[in-house]
Amino acid sequence: MGAVRRVRRAAGLLAAASAAAVAWFCTAASAASTSAPDLISVGFGAHDAWALRSSTDTPRRRSNDMRLEYRFGTSLLPFTDPYVRFHPWVGLEANTDGMLYGAVGILADIPVGPLILTPGIGAGLWRRGGSKHLGSAVDFRSTLELGYRFENGVRLSAYVSHMSNAGLTETNPGADTVGAYLHVPVSFVFGR
Repeated sequence: MGAVRRVRRAAGLLAAASAAAVAWFCTAASAASTSAPDLISVGFGAHDAWALRSSTDTPRRRSNDMRLEYRFGTSLLPFTDPYVRFHPWVGLEANTDGMLYGAVGILADIPVGPLILTPGIGAGLWRRGGSKHLGSAVDFRSTLELGYRFENGVRLSAYVSHMSNAGLTETNPGADTVGAYLHVPVSFVFGR
């Protein structure tokens, strides 16, 4: 009963934090003085591709991974822009085993010449489908990308990410994903 109560409490906190984050993102978007283009990001990869930690009690469930994200160009901390741009994202992730994950989070774009190093974190709600059991409907995703930014603003990135419930429940095997993203400015797609 205690585990169910912890998961319900975490889901409630996640819902409240998500609502606050969206409100804050909207406020920051209108108040910030600098922005990069908003990006539509499409990613493909291998879900549960390898185990960063060995697990004897939970076998891997490899599958194909697909991601669709909207990355806001507005900087949340404009004074850091010469060195790092913090900005929000929202997205959906699914795999061929029926897993579905909807999340919001924050990314940090760190320019290194034409390359962009992008660590990111997110929190969201997860539906298992036939995928590996991660122990909770509330899960967290950390990602590290390394990408190339073309002159027209399009970016191509390789990524590695880890998804788990961060210890909300006793069952917490986690799943690692490797893949590639194509990031396209919204203006290319919608002509804004």
